[in-house]
Amino acid sequence: MDLDVTLVIIIVTVGISWYAWQNHDLMRNWIFEPYRVERDNSWHRFLTSGFLHADFTHLFFNMFTLYFFGSNVEYIFSYVFGPTVGILLYLLLYLGAIVVSDIPTYIKHRHDPGYRALGASGGVAAVVFASILFFPTDDICLYALLCIPGFILGILYIIYSYYQGKRMGDNINHDAHLFGALYGFILSLALVPKAGPLFIEQISNWSLF
Repeated sequence: MDLDVTLVIIIVTVGISWYAWQNHDLMRNWIFEPYRVERDNSWHRFLTSGFLHADFTHLFFNMFTLYFFGSNVEYIFSYVFGPTVGILLYLLLYLGAIVVSDIPTYIKHRHDPGYRALGASGGVAAVVFASILFFPTDDICLYALLCIPGFILGILYIIYSYYQGKRMGDNINHDAHLFGALYGFILSLALVPKAGPLFIEQISNWSLF
């Protein structure tokens, strides 16, 4: 029986998030606080914060999205590289994105003692954009109502995340979304270069009607 790494990630993340809601010491020690990282070298927060969530809605949305996109990306990596290397590269995609997507946030907020961030959004965005690279014309449905081809939704997502990140008008870390998405797309393209021409070919053959 093949290991479903996506399901393992979801189970671990749900378990840690739930435990952290009951254990405030864990939440305090694992949450991403650029100010504290700058002063006490608690670099583990770049990764551990990706297993924490603010509430059930935040957790459900991230894990629901990961469930529907992760298995396809995991399958592609395992098909191209074999099961063992494929799993390792999939973990590099997901866990690496959690770390990399927080670097701009760290730079922006490392002198801000009140700033905190948490959640797997950077890793989830990376997986979604890897899926868009491999299946650009497949529809992605928003709240089961509006279905848009992945490459179009991806463009809109990048634009939205960029401008919202500049505005900083809410409590969402849009920079993590943006850089997680870019990391996922670029890394997947670097790992599977032949996906690039296929991506362009699929878009070129796509039509609205």
